[in-house]
Amino acid sequence: MWTIAAILLASTAIAILEIPALIKKRLHKEFVIFCCLLLLGTILSIAQSLQMKLPNPLDFITFVFQPFSKFLLGLLK
Repeated sequence: MWTIAAILLASTAIAILEIPALIKKRLHKEFVIFCCLLLLGTILSIAQSLQMKLPNPLDFITFVFQPFSKFLLGLLK
């Protein structure tokens, strides 16, 4: 519970520090991307603090490139 509160507090502090500058400079695209990435990071941090099983990015990369790797190995034999 305390870890979730700390994560939310840190995310709020980051947003309070960064968002006014983005709005003042009229950086709307950067504002949207910043909010999306901050939200994603906050959600993943909370999920990890709750010890949920998170997917490994390397598994996705392996899934995508494994057929190509097998094809190249087949050509080189």
